[in-house]
Amino acid sequence: MITLGIESSCDETSIAVLRDTEIVVNHIYSQIEHVCFGGVVPEIASRAHLEKIDRLTASALNEASLSFRDIDLLAVTDCPGLAGALLVGVSFALGIHNGWNIPVTGVNHLEGHIFSAMLENPGLSFPFLALVVSGGHTAIYKVMEIGRYECLGQTVDDAAGEAFDKVGKMLGFAYPAGRAIEQEAAASPEDASGIRFPVAKVNGNPFDFSFSGLKTAVKYFLADKDADFIRENRPSICRAFQKAVADSLMSKLAAASHKTGIKDAALVGGVACNGEIRRQMKRLFGDRAHFPRPGLCTDNAAMIALAGYKRSLKNLTRFPHMEPSKGL
Repeated sequence: MITLGIESSCDETSIAVLRDTEIVVNHIYSQIEHVCFGGVVPEIASRAHLEKIDRLTASALNEASLSFRDIDLLAVTDCPGLAGALLVGVSFALGIHNGWNIPVTGVNHLEGHIFSAMLENPGLSFPFLALVVSGGHTAIYKVMEIGRYECLGQTVDDAAGEAFDKVGKMLGFAYPAGRAIEQEAAASPEDASGIRFPVAKVNGNPFDFSFSGLKTAVKYFLADKDADFIRENRPSICRAFQKAVADSLMSKLAAASHKTGIKDAALVGGVACNGEIRRQMKRLFGDRAHFPRPGLCTDNAAMIALAGYKRSLKNLTRFPHMEPSKGL
């Protein structure tokens, strides 16, 4: 089966072609238009999708030596995300559907991230735990089978990626700040400065996360420091912040594994590129820790195409809409 994937939920426009589960093409345009604003501007994101989506599709089909008549299934992100951005992708998919009579299915963006772990780990079997960590989402899912997911815990305030970006802004990094913080942290000897930041304890659900307090702790720490101190100690500050995020994520994931008895775990989403988080997870789960390569951690259409393809094999296709699918 040839599946054309379409992703436009936030600030990446992506088109992919899959032959069954094999990636043929996976084109991603990351919008640099938002850098000067320090975050994603929804109206600008929608306009950028409109400008790029048709040309990206033509380029992907040309590279794959295919035309629309060769496509068996369209898989498009229909939730969650920015409403205007989603509308561009869904409308584009429905236009192709109407013009070429190609079946189309909507895919939940978070389900796509979960399936990104399977693109290069075909041996990953159910059930497994999926830690979804991105700029907009931080959650642990129990993945029982295709179409069956249970949210064990999620952030009660900021997502981990959002915390990276906001702390990065405090430290003078451009948006998005995750990679810059990781690179800066690598320049600091471990525990050399004695700087520590707290890992939040959340009342209620033991698998829920909180990163707002960590962000505030960094803000207060920096408030009475002069520019010279911050500049000289920025690597240590980054290391301490990054460690606090990683400790929080891994402690909850380890607790979920212990509670459920599930030994396999996947780390997915944009923050899954972070080397420190990956190292901690590898120490905890060994060979049963699974990661997409960095290019598949960001929002991309290959993961959407795979989720759509896998759902179609179980007759779980659904017409695109704007409401989250059950379980996500």
